[in-house]
Amino acid sequence: MHAFLKIAAIGVVVLAAGGFWFTQRDEIDPLMTPERLARIQASPHYKNGEFQPDVPHEPVNADMSFWKSFLFPKAGFNIPAEPMKSEKTDLKALPRDEDVVVWMGHSSFYMQLDGKKILIDPVAAQYAAPVPFIDKAFEGSNVYGPEDIPDDIDVMVLSHDHWDHLDYDFVKKIEPKVKQVVTGLGNGGYYEKWGYPLAKIHETDWNEEVKLDDGLSVWVLPTRHFSGRLLKRNQTLPASFAFITANRKVYYSGDGGYDGRFQQIGQAFGGFDLAIMEDGQYNQNWHSVHMMPEESAQAAEEIGARAVIPCHNGKYALSMHSWQEPYERLEQASQGKNYRLLTPKIGELVRIGDASQTFTKWWKAME
Repeated sequence: MHAFLKIAAIGVVVLAAGGFWFTQRDEIDPLMTPERLARIQASPHYKNGEFQPDVPHEPVNADMSFWKSFLFPKAGFNIPAEPMKSEKTDLKALPRDEDVVVWMGHSSFYMQLDGKKILIDPVAAQYAAPVPFIDKAFEGSNVYGPEDIPDDIDVMVLSHDHWDHLDYDFVKKIEPKVKQVVTGLGNGGYYEKWGYPLAKIHETDWNEEVKLDDGLSVWVLPTRHFSGRLLKRNQTLPASFAFITANRKVYYSGDGGYDGRFQQIGQAFGGFDLAIMEDGQYNQNWHSVHMMPEESAQAAEEIGARAVIPCHNGKYALSMHSWQEPYERLEQASQGKNYRLLTPKIGELVRIGDASQTFTKWWKAME
């Protein structure tokens, strides 16, 4: 009995030590300096100890059927039964004066606008979780890695700190390639902690403009989402973005439920050449933090998009719907709308403003 208690005590100590080490990993929490914390606490969107959207979240209800799909996704339904289709574009070889965008999978994009090189939420993680056995990337979806990124990225943006949007390894490796980072309040603590000079980091509140130079402004805009990578929630500000140059306007929604912000943003900026809109990992039980496809279509119309690329799909199974469903429902909901729905494969080049470019319904040819 004495020996059993001793072994049990040692086991408790080991588990406690392991748990402490796990929560102290560099990947988990941002560096919260007094200056950063003061800016957060001064924000009108930081209330009762956390960031809150303008339209409050509804309760999120994840039932047993969700956990079954989440932990044991089914090939041919939640995840493809075959590798994702892709058409890898050499990002480094693209002429700088071409206005283009390349979907890198999920919500990751490389974009060029008026000679500026932009990176959005770059992720190549095999698992979109703090542990290496949950949220595995679809086979064939990790087409791009840090080595594929051009050496002269003008700006990288981060919408929020969830694991499917903020990839520790990717972000660390490309630091020498990135001139500037733009993100919401608090998120700069990740970049500072991971070796980015403070001079590169711009973290702001909603509805603030970061004017990088005379050729590019990045606006940090509202969304209806939440943040946090493990235990601490809503200590960093999730955001959407508008990229404005002399000749182009592009909107990126990030993650977030539908509310009245889209019409306001569309009116403020006079519409957009392109909107990159969330479309995937939704469920009626948490529609206040992820738009349903029909809401994505409505949001794109309200924001005044002339073309739309869907994202937040094609890489991780984070909900119960089939992996093709986001495309099928958004395609149906987009009929009769005033924008063109663009559906590139991972890595396929999209020429912004080219109304003659067409794309296949590649998901229909997959299982």
